[in-house]
Amino acid sequence: MEIRLGDFEDPRVLELLREHLAGMHASSPPGSVYALDLSGLQHPLVSFYTAWDGDDLLACGALKHVDRETAELKSMRTTSRHLRRGAGAFMLEHLLRLARTRGYTRVCLETGSGPAFEPALALYRKYGFTPGPAFGDYVASEFNQFLQLALN
Repeated sequence: MEIRLGDFEDPRVLELLREHLAGMHASSPPGSVYALDLSGLQHPLVSFYTAWDGDDLLACGALKHVDRETAELKSMRTTSRHLRRGAGAFMLEHLLRLARTRGYTRVCLETGSGPAFEPALALYRKYGFTPGPAFGDYVASEFNQFLQLALN
């Protein structure tokens, strides 16, 4: 597996992003989805990456600058045929290394609640993420939750 900068011209990457947004909207009520669309992922404060096995796209994920100490995980998604094969963990490890390299002391994320989100939540818990308060411009509701990880 290898990590590459996300190529917004690659139709495979665009399809995975469409799948990510569709999944978020299918699992959360209107007005409660904070997933980044294509323009949000191209924002200067966001670094977007993809994981590959040769020419096979495995996963994507992004790291967003929140403040001097905090980065946010965004758009973590594994292709459906690579679920539970280590691609999500591979991407998460890359983003956490990147956050440490950039000097962040905390990584946060906002995600949905309910059974559809349980596989991702299990991955985050495995890496030490714990429940945390809302951050940035997020509004807490029964449909989302916040996790955080202190970086050493």
